[in-house]
Amino acid sequence: MKVTVKTLDNKDAGSQELNDAVFGVEQRGDILHRMVHYQLNKRRAGTHKTKGISDVSGTGKKPWKQKGTGRARFGSLRGAQFVGGATIFGPVVRSHATELPKKQRVLALKTALSVKAAAGQLIVLDKAACDDAKTKTMAAKLAALNISSGLFVCGEELDRNFALSIRNIPFVNVLPSDGANVYDILRHDMLILTVEAVESLTQRLTA
Repeated sequence: MKVTVKTLDNKDAGSQELNDAVFGVEQRGDILHRMVHYQLNKRRAGTHKTKGISDVSGTGKKPWKQKGTGRARFGSLRGAQFVGGATIFGPVVRSHATELPKKQRVLALKTALSVKAAAGQLIVLDKAACDDAKTKTMAAKLAALNISSGLFVCGEELDRNFALSIRNIPFVNVLPSDGANVYDILRHDMLILTVEAVESLTQRLTA
């Protein structure tokens, strides 16, 4: 698959061959669904916690004798029945991460790239760099490229001025090639790859 390479000024800068093994695989909604859940589960903090009876501060004395009072039997005032007492079966600190085989994670990223390419929502740039960190200037260039919601995937390192000029534009984000992931690709309308990113992703996903 061959695509036209653009510049940030919306001019043609040659062409780029896209590897069909990365950008032309079968579209699998089930794989994308699993991968998105895998990413969202993994990033959950899991720091929610309620106090069990051993965590509640208070006396351990039996409030009244077991029999003869006519009242229900209680062994502790720290129980769930009392104000300020424990929570029964409440959430505890844990990991929400789920497992997904590496082959499926690789296939999911290939599928996400292929979906964007097939839908005409993939743009290849010669480079993502600028001389000055000017958000207004960058916003005008993105408007010329018809990008209102887009993810820029650059090379191994981000150009500092480009990253600074783009970070305050709503619905537009930038990542290094190592950070390319299914969830961020799918939640933006457009995917913009630099030539360096195309080469890096192709090498990473065909190794």
